[in-house]
Amino acid sequence: MPGSNAEMLQVAAIVVATLYFAREMLIPIVLAVLLSFVLAPLVRALGRIYVPRVAAVLLVVVLGFGIVLGIGTVMGRQAANLAANLPAYKLTVSEKLDGLRGAGGLVDRLTSVAQEFGAAVAPDAAGVPTEGPPGDAPKSEASRGDTIRGAAAALGAGETSRPVPVEIRSPDPTALELLQRVAEPLLGPLATVGIVVILVVFILLYREDLRDRLIRLAGARDLHRTLAAMDDAAYRLSRYFLAQVGLNTGFGVFIAAGLWLIGIPNPLLWGVFAGVMRFVPFIGAYIAAAFPMVLALAVAPGWSSVIWVLALFVVSEPLMGQVIEPWVFGHSTGLSPVAVIGAAAFWTWLWGSIGLLLAVPLTVCLVVLGRHVERLEFLEVMLGDQPPLDPEETFYQRALAGDTDALADQAELSLRTQRLPDYLDGIALPALALAQIDAAHGTLTPERRERMERSVVTLLEDLEEADEATAAKAASKAAAGKDVPAEADGTDAAAARLAPVPASWQAPGAVLCLSGRGPFDPLLATMVGQALSRRGFGVQVGGQVGATDVPPRLACLCFVEGGASAATARYLLRRARRRLPDVPTMALAWSAEGDGAVAAALEAEGQPAPVLLTRSIAEAVDLAVETACADALEEPVPEAPPATEKPAAAERVDAPA
Repeated sequence: MPGSNAEMLQVAAIVVATLYFAREMLIPIVLAVLLSFVLAPLVRALGRIYVPRVAAVLLVVVLGFGIVLGIGTVMGRQAANLAANLPAYKLTVSEKLDGLRGAGGLVDRLTSVAQEFGAAVAPDAAGVPTEGPPGDAPKSEASRGDTIRGAAAALGAGETSRPVPVEIRSPDPTALELLQRVAEPLLGPLATVGIVVILVVFILLYREDLRDRLIRLAGARDLHRTLAAMDDAAYRLSRYFLAQVGLNTGFGVFIAAGLWLIGIPNPLLWGVFAGVMRFVPFIGAYIAAAFPMVLALAVAPGWSSVIWVLALFVVSEPLMGQVIEPWVFGHSTGLSPVAVIGAAAFWTWLWGSIGLLLAVPLTVCLVVLGRHVERLEFLEVMLGDQPPLDPEETFYQRALAGDTDALADQAELSLRTQRLPDYLDGIALPALALAQIDAAHGTLTPERRERMERSVVTLLEDLEEADEATAAKAASKAAAGKDVPAEADGTDAAAARLAPVPASWQAPGAVLCLSGRGPFDPLLATMVGQALSRRGFGVQVGGQVGATDVPPRLACLCFVEGGASAATARYLLRRARRRLPDVPTMALAWSAEGDGAVAAALEAEGQPAPVLLTRSIAEAVDLAVETACADALEEPVPEAPPATEKPAAAERVDAPA
């Protein structure tokens, strides 16, 4: 629809405005829903041991909020103890600041350097008068003294007319007013906590009923998609909260123990604070580190405690975020790092500090919504951690940009889990199909096409050099008598053991790879040659038919569907058969949509000899191996020399096939 984008922007503006102006009502509801995700697994666990639903819900809620209340009580006592000891820390802080400001201190040295720099930049600034009109001579010290004495005498003469200060005092508050002043700041948070507790209880009691109502609202006609979306959201949020609560609790305990060993007062307070602040993505732990560092500055005479506190947080936070979290629950949230930062800024602007703590789970809900609602798919693309482009699209984009390093990184990552032919069939050839479509539409300029071809050729050359280096390293290890892994030669080890390539097919030029006349057929021929070379064949790519130094044993014609016409493919096949009458011909007609016109035309050219038709590089390699093994079985076995005669040196060499 033409107005769909404008309508979506209007809806988004209305939603954001509602979230902002209704935050006093929405925050307790959101907190209750998210806490129910945390407590629901505990309720289900109690239900498995036949505890009644009401008793299980009440027990879990009382236990959960009791733990929160206990932690709050401990933090309150620790904070009161810290406030009582603050005057005792004033002397230590003053001594350190005096040391920085004193003669020869850091501040003094920095001030001296700044003054010298200013004098060097503006050497005449000190001689510029600061009083009198322009052009007047600088006043002498005597005239300045007379001016100051005259001003003092004038002030002394006017002492009798100085205004009398007036101080307004309010009467002492009554007991009721004092109670009101104390209770008003507490009523809001207490009311919010009470609403959250009641909502959590009812959400846990009527979880199935609420789910059915949401299904009815979301669309009862599409139950499968609605249930999938709700289960995905519940799984992600429950897993995220449970894992984060457990890990952040462990982080807080570790920080508290470390601060206790360093000698920082009130370590429980800072441990709990660090665990809570770690819900804030990326910077929460480092914000929590600032307070114990300031306290270390106040309680210890030297600087070693400050350094130890800083080292504790600098080591523990990356260890937790980069090692322990991925090991425990991996990337459970499904959010990209940029999305986490943006979400933290957005929800903090909307809901303040509560929004900062809830930024990640609320954004996870948006990603799940975008995954299961087609009109909101852009949310998953913008906020999710999945690659925005498919592998073949990434290959095509990197090749168009000439980014050979990124292409090599993608190839290296893919080749860790699959063979080269599978990588070429699954990523490189679909990228050529995208390029073929753009070329057919006239959107691929010659400059971009040349850059793409050069990037792909460079990638294949890099892969060939890597294979040679790996093979050389494996050969050196074998010569030294060391064990060499089965995959060290860059080939598929299992296939190599089952069907080794005959020696006569390893000579250069044993397989001749010829390209069609399509714009990307030469790249396909190069890829096929690379895969056959890695398998152990001697390959020559391109050149005149029949012009190789060694007579070819197999000719392979390569076509990308949509490039050369069917008539051109038939002509090239006939010419190859005419110039190489005794050589079997294999044709690779690759198409992104299965059989195409070129494959059908080549299959029809099955006379006088059938053509070996393949539709993928992996299939072409397997067919070449079968052809080579069958040819090796048909070769005559050379007669052995008589036992009484010693064979000559020339006869001990294997004769060429």
